[in-house]
Amino acid sequence: MNLCLDVGNTQIHGGVFANSGKLVAQFRHNTSHVGSSDQFAMFLLQVLREHDIDPTEIKKVAIASVVPSVDYSVASAFVKYFNLTPMFLTIGVKTGIKIASNNPGEIGADLIAGAVGGIVKHPGKHLLIFDFGTATTVIYITPDAEFVGGAVLPGIRLMMESLQNNTAKLFTVSISAPKQTISKDTRVAIQSGLYYTQIGAIKEFVARVADEYKIQREDMVVIGTGGFAPMLNTSNVFDEIVPDLLLIGLMKILEINQ
Repeated sequence: MNLCLDVGNTQIHGGVFANSGKLVAQFRHNTSHVGSSDQFAMFLLQVLREHDIDPTEIKKVAIASVVPSVDYSVASAFVKYFNLTPMFLTIGVKTGIKIASNNPGEIGADLIAGAVGGIVKHPGKHLLIFDFGTATTVIYITPDAEFVGGAVLPGIRLMMESLQNNTAKLFTVSISAPKQTISKDTRVAIQSGLYYTQIGAIKEFVARVADEYKIQREDMVVIGTGGFAPMLNTSNVFDEIVPDLLLIGLMKILEINQ
């Protein structure tokens, strides 16, 4: 079995793949609660056993991390308790994609993993992948597996926190799809602003990428991933939602680097 970790700013999303390539277990852990290598290892051991997985069956580990401050504790947990050295997705790791960006070293490991996951799901297609995490990211991949580039905007939770922290009277709300665009209630008005800002961005990016790269909409696959993707798809802006997209990509990268 292989274990893959997507270490994000807010959460760590983990998945265990059987030797057949099937994803057999998933779990999440707050990134801010990683603690020491011993503490993180105890979490991993417990969560594996809760899924009836013998920790000794884990033979390889792949990690995509955008939080350098926890990398040592996470890596040490595997070295000390699993006797494994994890593979971090960094420059030099084979991915099977071509990077067309000006500064490849600046591209987040999460974006690379998502790109590979998208290609696994839809090979030979124009891909526009939206990942809704702490930040909302969008990347464009060509049918020839070329990572052209992307864009970054504040995530929906960051937007809400910014409103709360920088205004005198606005407050935190539950993040959900509003029933109407314009509201007479402040709470729903905030929800509407958060929701439709992201929806509008998605539609604008889809239209502009199709126009700039001369792509027919039916030839493009728009994928949503990350925690808020299912909520946002109440407007049917995605062709597919793949919550475990980055894990799929990491598993493929492990195979490429065997």
